[in-house]
Order: sequence, then C-alpha cells, then structure tokens
Amino acid sequence: MTQHDYAKLGLKCGLEIHQQLEGRKLFSHCATTIRDDEPEGTIVRRLRAVAGEEGHVDVAAIGEMRKERSFVYEYYNNGTSLVELDEAPPVPLNHDALMATLQLSKLVQATPVDQAHVMRKTVIDGSNTSGFQRTALIARNGMLRSSSGDITIPTICLEEDAARIIGQTADVVTYRLDRLGIPLIEIATGPEIKHPDQALDVAQRLGMLLRSTGKVKRGLGTIRQDLNVSIAGGQRVEIKGAQELKMLPTLVQFEVDRQLALLQIAKDLKERKSATHGFKDVTSAFQNASGIIGTVIKQGGVVLGLRLCDATGLLGREVQQGRRFGTELSDAAKIASGVKGIIHSDEQLSKYNIGDGENNAIRSTLGCGQGDAFVLVAAPLAQAEKALTAVAERYNMAFKGVPKEVRKANIDGTTSFLRPMPGAARMYPETDIPTLTITKEILERIVLPERIDERSARYVKLGLAKDLADLAAGAEEHPEFEDFLRKFTALKPAYLAEVFFTSGRTIKRQFNIDITPTTEDFEVLFSSLQANLVPKEAVLDILKERKPVMELIAKYKSLSDDDLDKALDEIITKNPGKPYNALIGIAMGTLRGKAPGQKVNERLKKKLGQ
Repeated sequence: MTQHDYAKLGLKCGLEIHQQLEGRKLFSHCATTIRDDEPEGTIVRRLRAVAGEEGHVDVAAIGEMRKERSFVYEYYNNGTSLVELDEAPPVPLNHDALMATLQLSKLVQATPVDQAHVMRKTVIDGSNTSGFQRTALIARNGMLRSSSGDITIPTICLEEDAARIIGQTADVVTYRLDRLGIPLIEIATGPEIKHPDQALDVAQRLGMLLRSTGKVKRGLGTIRQDLNVSIAGGQRVEIKGAQELKMLPTLVQFEVDRQLALLQIAKDLKERKSATHGFKDVTSAFQNASGIIGTVIKQGGVVLGLRLCDATGLLGREVQQGRRFGTELSDAAKIASGVKGIIHSDEQLSKYNIGDGENNAIRSTLGCGQGDAFVLVAAPLAQAEKALTAVAERYNMAFKGVPKEVRKANIDGTTSFLRPMPGAARMYPETDIPTLTITKEILERIVLPERIDERSARYVKLGLAKDLADLAAGAEEHPEFEDFLRKFTALKPAYLAEVFFTSGRTIKRQFNIDITPTTEDFEVLFSSLQANLVPKEAVLDILKERKPVMELIAKYKSLSDDDLDKALDEIITKNPGKPYNALIGIAMGTLRGKAPGQKVNERLKKKLGQ
C-alpha cells in the first residue's frame, strides 16, 4: 500500500454517519424489526425521474431511469403499512426520533433550527417505493473535539432509511420493505479530516456519542459511514456504504491512489491526443468462438468493438489495488447496461479464447493502428450498444481527470462506480407533512446523557482496568450493571464487571459452551455471592450448566466450617504421608466450587501445623 504525504497532496475528507434509531418508523406506526421469515406478498413498480421544484431533473436520477429496471418489493401483512407501500400519506414525524436527534445535536454543540422542513430527496434506484427519501435538517454548526483537532459538523439531519436489497438481475431488483422508514440520524462533518487514520478516529468518536444517547440500534448494518474524498486537482468523490470502521483508512488511501492515477492518465491522454471512434460490429471475427463469447453469439447476441486511438497500455494501468483503468470503464458499462463486463486489448486475450487470428480481425475491422487499443462487449445488440456508449462517455471524461461521482465501498477497500454525483435538483419540499417548530420548551426537555467515555473514566476510578471499563461503559447492558453496583456493595465493582461482561467468553474459550444467562440469573448469583451462600470459585461452574441459577444455588452451596474440616480430615486420612503440595492439589480438586480456595488453603495448613 502506497504511503503519501497527504498534506502535500491537499487531502480533504469528510464523513457522513447514518445511524438507525430504536422505536417505530419515522413516518408510520410500524415497528423497526428486521425480519428473516418469508415475506407474505410482493408488488412490482417502475420508477421514473421527474423535475424538482425549480424545474430541473437530477442527473443521478436520469442515470438510474436509463437502466429501465423493474423493482419487486417484498412486504409483511403485519409489519408493512400503506406508507411503506406508497399507498397512503405519511403520519406525523416520530417525536421520539426527533428528541434523540436533538439530544445528539446538543452533545456536539450544534444549533437546532427554529423550524424543521421535511424535504423529498429524489432516489429512483428502487430503494424507496415513492421514488424519494424524506429528510429534515434538524441542527447546524456543531463541533467534534478529536485527538487530531476540531472537526466541524455543518448539518445534522433526521431521515428515513431505505429498503434493503435482497437480489438483482440486469432487469429486476428485489427489495424488502422491513427496513424502509426506520429513523436515521445523519451527521455530516466538514472536510477537515487530513489523514486516513483520522477518518477512523472521527467515526469512532461520533459512534461513541450516538451510543451514549441510548436511543440507537446496535449490530451489523445499523450504522453506515459514507466518505467524501478529494485531493488537489481531483474532485470530491462520495464513497457509500462503508460498514466496517477499520476499513475507513484503507478506503481513503485507495481513493487517493485512484485520483492520483486518474490525474496521470488524463495527462497521458492529452499528450497522446487520444480519442474514441464509433463502435462497430466485430462478430464476424469469431467464426468458431467458444467460451463466453461463443455462448453469447449462439444465443443471438453480437460482439461490438470500440477503438481507442493511441491508448495501448492505459487500460491496463492500475488505479487501485487490483483495479485498473479498464475496470473503471467496465464499471460504467455494467451500471449503464447490466452487462457482466467488458474485454479490452490490454488484457490477456487468450483467457477469452481470443487468439491472434481473432485479434487481427478485430483490429482490422475497427481500423486500429499500432498504438491503438480496443474494447469489446458481447451481449444482445441493444445492451451492447448501451454498454459501449457508457464506455466511450467514461473514456472521454478521463481527459478531465477525476469524475465527480458516487462510488460503492467494496470489502477490500477498493471502490466501484455507482452513479453520477447528484445535484440540488433532487430536493424539493414534502407537502404531506407540516413544518415542525422546535420550541424553547422542547429544547429545555433535552437532557444530556453521560457520555460513554465519561462513564468509562468513572468505572476506572471504581477499580476497573481500562479495557474492562471501556467494555462495560459501551455495553447495552450497562444500566443493569449500574443497578448491580448499587445493590451489591460488598462485591468489588471490578469483580461484578468481570463476571457480568466476560464470563460468557471465558466459558466459551475454556469449555466451548455458549451461555445465555438472564439479568435475573446474575441478580440471584450476585446476591448469593454477597451472602456467602456460594463461593466465587463456583461461578463458572454454575453458569456453564445453562440452567436457571436459582435452581443451582443449593447444589453449589458453600460448605460450613465444620463440613469443610471434616472433608479435609478425610483427605488427610486417605493420603497418609503425602506433603502439603500434594494434599492441597487434591483438596482444591475435590472441594472446587464448595469452599473458597483461600479458606481451604488456610485450614489445611492449620491441620498440618504449618
């Protein structure tokens, strides 16, 4: 991975954090449960781009409409309302979600707006049945204090989440409506992030503040990060859907690599005076075609070719790890037409069963000179024409350097093209929801929660190690832990935390047993420990039985002093002449979970006169 002088390159990076909230949906009374059971019905829709309030049609919406896809929406009878189906107007905005957003705004010193206007944001990729997403600006001009400097937070919005994608083909995309409408807090930072590692730090701090409210959902998919990245001479590129925080630095670094490579390619294209030439049908070059190309031809498809003047070597140039300029062209073709990919002359053509004969025939038909490259698409005629049109458009854009666009985060830290960068034309007012006045009385009801980092510091003062304090402070179960701290004062806080938060993983590691004790189980366990009814040594044995703790207390009840003495006398009698070290080993094994180890040790030594 290339290391850069990011200050010299003029790196600018900003984050958009999207966090789901608990409770009901934002504009309907449905629950926010994500379901795995089979849906009970489907509807099919087509979407089209329309003009916004100022009479302009958003460029990204036009790009989506050109794909001419149908959308299948899966729904549940008791979990999907007419609002999600776009068959009824929205209900008033979820007040609890508004209050949670205002609480977060207060945590970052953002100024709430006097009136919140719900807007419609055009989205016709099918993820919203209505063709738009509802969103409202709630607060502005916040500030995040980070270890690497202050980060501005220009906007905090409250919006509805999109439907989740289940599957897709070139012509049909299937969505499920259980996620559509879940409230999202959207936090947008300014472009003050100047290093890839800083992006991770800022995201972690914002995540900590969101979790501090106690109002957010937990788990995979409940929080998503988008990145906006640019360097000097490049363009702002939005990277959507980063799921893993640890990948944020890689995504930033790889985007810097890509922009640097594209800027160099633009320079080379201009120096070479490269150009595209209209595509031609080169199917006749494949008289005995096999493999992918042969299959397409047998099914009635064609092979179209596009000549790229003086471009040899450029298509194979790497722009990101494992991705080349040819990959950028392929992305454009895939998104525009649904083809599975392209073939270009900088590749190893033999893997497509293209030999010297086919290569020469293609180059002859296209009129390629020695330094010219070509791109091929094998598909039905209309699809192939659409694909190569997109390739030519993307190639011509490369003369300007870095396109301003939206890209998808891949799991390896690379990105792929999604759509052009949307503009202001996509936003217009929501006429079905009245303006929300954020009154002084509403703001006075906002109570700041204890931040997770503050809670962790408090736990450290109670004697918890830093790692254990961080674990306890950030856990969803911390309210129960606080209750235990108040009730079981005879037990050390660090011991309570260790048992409550780490016994499950300890038992899994030592015995390969998964346990799911309830809060009531821990309540009974700690109460018994505090009353000296069971020894601490019995805790793991009790929990790994995976039964209600109340049923096990009698089984693991501590021996009385008299019973302990009798047990030790029996051990000494049965093992005459054995030294203390041998006897204590036998005693600990025999009496494990029945008496505290320290007491066993002390009483055995006394009996042996040590």
